[in-house]
Amino acid sequence: MNNPLERLLWSIALPGFGQLLNKRYVKGLTFIILEFLINVQANFNSIIMHSFNGEIERAISGANYLWLMFYPCLYFFAMWDAFKDAGGGKSPYSFLPFVSCAYFVTVGLMLSGKIKLLGIIVGPVWMPMLFVIPGLAVGFLVRAILLFATKKQVQGG
Repeated sequence: MNNPLERLLWSIALPGFGQLLNKRYVKGLTFIILEFLINVQANFNSIIMHSFNGEIERAISGANYLWLMFYPCLYFFAMWDAFKDAGGGKSPYSFLPFVSCAYFVTVGLMLSGKIKLLGIIVGPVWMPMLFVIPGLAVGFLVRAILLFATKKQVQGG
């Protein structure tokens, strides 16, 4: 039996792994190829390395933001796709937290060289990660509102 959480977690490790486990080989390989293409073009591994070493200015100057901005949408879509293909996400609007995270992480990435937390620029790795939190909150909130609204419509109110 497919385990949606397992597929989701493998997709977090690398977009495409969940699809491979779901035996969606063409889709999985496509996600992996796109991940490598975006990763290399954006200098993402170097950005990650510099960020983990506290070299934020170096991470910012080494980032190719025009390529890096593709990453959040690919990443969250691959997670959603693997999760759904494995049998998860059957409840209405369950995709919304994934979509909302893709938007918020992209915005966090765009603002990552400008926003300071406690006087420190966090950079293109940590700031997008922090934007997952409001992304999830907004996604679950919008989902709850839509579920409430559709429930009221069904009840005739």
